[in-house]
Amino acid sequence: MEPASNEFDYSTPAPGIGVLRLQRPARRNALHLALMQALHRLFDQILAGGTLRALVLYGEGGHFCAGLDLKAWVEDKGFDDSDVLQAMRLQQTFAGLIQRLRASDAAVIAAVDGVAVGAGMALTLAADVRFGTARTQFHIGAVRIGLTAGECGISYHLPRLIGAGRAFELMLTGRPMPADEALQAGLLSGLVPPEQLLPRALECAQQIVANPPYSTAHTKRLMWQNLDAPSLAAALELENHAQVLGLMTPDFNAAVQSFAQKKAPLTAAAVASPQG
Repeated sequence: MEPASNEFDYSTPAPGIGVLRLQRPARRNALHLALMQALHRLFDQILAGGTLRALVLYGEGGHFCAGLDLKAWVEDKGFDDSDVLQAMRLQQTFAGLIQRLRASDAAVIAAVDGVAVGAGMALTLAADVRFGTARTQFHIGAVRIGLTAGECGISYHLPRLIGAGRAFELMLTGRPMPADEALQAGLLSGLVPPEQLLPRALECAQQIVANPPYSTAHTKRLMWQNLDAPSLAAALELENHAQVLGLMTPDFNAAVQSFAQKKAPLTAAAVASPQG
């Protein structure tokens, strides 16, 4: 199955900010293999230059992403379900996208309207920030169709984000997690009306890119790495190295100068290119 040219869209509404829109609303923005491969190629382009500072993920048509497109799976007929190597390549293509989002220095913001199922839910969990609407629902559907609930990093991310006890219950039952519960659990940072969802995500992206690139990239790295820190000492060691390097950056020096002169904080770029 070949991805249609309009199955997703990537735009850059402001410097350093990208928006990836899934555009298969008739299929609730479900994913098929060729589409995932096309997204990998897109990431090859947008992540390589180092200019992307914040990436917003959004699904059109009142749906975020329904995960694997089972209808396409059946209709494709090119997949041999007895070929374990072929099955592993498929799984690695899906899981690899999650890994790339996590490894990117760009902050990832998921604007989650409607359902986020399976691999679609995994995309939201790999994001650094999530916003939703009253109709947002998270589903771990694989456990109900003979697969495990642990796919595409869900078994890693979910207990770290909402706690192991709650994650076990959701993953073993496969029940949906509605928006109000996701907000209460801290999975969502806020709920807004559907028409305000993308603007809220973009507002957050703009707040992030207003900070120096070193600061945001290394804060993201520290947060994720220290979720796995074996001890406070190990976490402090990593923080100390990142902070000392930050002391050497032009942006920090510009901020110190601004503070000493009782001015609003400036980045090094702003100091180098004064306005007026």
